[in-house]
Amino acid sequence: MDATVWVFAVVAAVLVFAIAAGTIGREAHRLDSIAPRAVYQLDEAVDFVADRIPAESQARLTPAEVEELLKAHLRWMHEQGLQPDRAVDARQQIDDQVVISETSLVAYLLAEAERLEVELLDDVDAVNVVDAHLAYFEAIGAVGPQAPFDDVV
Repeated sequence: MDATVWVFAVVAAVLVFAIAAGTIGREAHRLDSIAPRAVYQLDEAVDFVADRIPAESQARLTPAEVEELLKAHLRWMHEQGLQPDRAVDARQQIDDQVVISETSLVAYLLAEAERLEVELLDDVDAVNVVDAHLAYFEAIGAVGPQAPFDDVV
């Protein structure tokens, strides 16, 4: 083989390596700047919540009723602007602080349970479902920081 063939082969190998390293580096930097997407799966959430509510609530609620309460919770979150219309890989743009209180959520769930004909024998069942559902959000990484008490109006 001619020496020029070896030179071109080495130059081509170096160029291919440089292009690949640049592309991989750019993508690694892009992915590092975007938080991982929290993936909510309803079946997984129902199992998670049903396993973590106290035994008394487990005895009173069926998995179908837990699922209805979780769907109502998700609708409430969407109404509050806490659930996006579609999933996108982009930095989260939070212009306004959104502060939610569990009290208003529980009141909403109690009203929705009545509308959906989910029989809650004890109001504490709604509280237990909310607590377990928020724990699920935290487990999948979908919860933002808690507001300090002096920020809550």
